[in-house]
Amino acid sequence: GPPALPVKEWMRRRRRGLRNSRATAGDIAHYYRDYVTKKGLAHNFVSGAVVTAVEWGTPESSGSGVGEPGPLFQVSGFLTTEDQSRQPFSLCARNVVLATGSSDSPARLGIPGEDLPFVHYELSALEAATRAGAVSPGSDPVLIVGAGLSAADAVLYARHYNIPVIHAFRRAVDDPGLVFNQLPKMLYPEYHKVYQMLRERSVLSPGPYEGYRSLPEHRLVLLKGDRQAVLQDPGGLQKVFGVALVLVLIGSHPDLSFLPAAGANLAMDPDQPLNAKRNPIDVDPFTYQSTHQEGLYAVGPLAGDNFVRFVQGGALAVASSLLRKEARKPP
Repeated sequence: GPPALPVKEWMRRRRRGLRNSRATAGDIAHYYRDYVTKKGLAHNFVSGAVVTAVEWGTPESSGSGVGEPGPLFQVSGFLTTEDQSRQPFSLCARNVVLATGSSDSPARLGIPGEDLPFVHYELSALEAATRAGAVSPGSDPVLIVGAGLSAADAVLYARHYNIPVIHAFRRAVDDPGLVFNQLPKMLYPEYHKVYQMLRERSVLSPGPYEGYRSLPEHRLVLLKGDRQAVLQDPGGLQKVFGVALVLVLIGSHPDLSFLPAAGANLAMDPDQPLNAKRNPIDVDPFTYQSTHQEGLYAVGPLAGDNFVRFVQGGALAVASSLLRKEARKPP
């Protein structure tokens, strides 16, 4: 975590007496709010803002060519006030950092029943259902669809609270494309544990992971209003399970509609749609500044860093670049 407020210490104070020490998404959100307050940084933050446009022109000339500034960005949007009205704003900046992530638009399965109220696309929905008692060790299982890191996080969260899980995904457990087959065991022990589980519980047999069942090479084909989920195996055989909640975690897409051409011209391959995994924003690896637009930076999934633990490195690279620019300004 940031300096002066270690995450472990903050978690210990906040969750004293709880058996589960794993930080939730809600915990992390509260941690960063507390950090801003503790460090007196509130004047640097504007909450409740929606950016609708980021536009830029060509670099301005200073006449002498010495210390010539870069392009001036105009950032426009609106603030939502307490009475829910919208207050427009517009500001100018020499540098803009894109850190909006890639989870604005969750990928959908496109199957019947996907709009039912017990179907969700974010781990926070499982956290809320756990707090409300809608899912528990005695409830029907949670169906988690997907085999990426978000799905693994959901499995880990559910298992920490002894919530039964059915874990369905399209790939085989030994598929080289499965993300767990690409992660070093020593660096990612928590995800290796999920990989162990999905390998050892892919058949109905007694094992060390009671309450967890993995269904590799299965597709969710139908969801019914009475909370029945229909899955299909590679041979076409359909299986029906009663579920308490469905989490579809099969990826997502960033919403960069506030940028010209939705940011497509900033991608590594400008002729293809921008994609956090396959075609991220093309940035300099040492500064994280766009190779196509001076003064525009990208961090996190937008720059291809899809692991949370990589984000700090990107943020430090941006901060270092901005400090160097500041030092080069004429007195």
